[in-house]
Amino acid sequence: MKQKRKPTHPGKVLDELYIKPLGLNLQKLADRSQVSHNTLLKVRSGRASITPAIAIALSKVLGTTPQLWLNLQQTYDLWVKETS
Repeated sequence: MKQKRKPTHPGKVLDELYIKPLGLNLQKLADRSQVSHNTLLKVRSGRASITPAIAIALSKVLGTTPQLWLNLQQTYDLWVKETS
């Protein structure tokens, strides 16, 4: 069953629930997660997807699970495919 509202991209979740509240900037997060600044910039802006490697890196730094990030991405991707 198709959702009516577009799911939030995981990059927005990353920005609104983790980067801003924790007072991080992308360079700090990149250094801590060992994910490139450019990649995180693209994810945050919704121009790149969360991969399993990024999900693992973020989960270690932010105290979440990789499944959180992968589920957010999968939900977003499925909605995009169903509505295109």
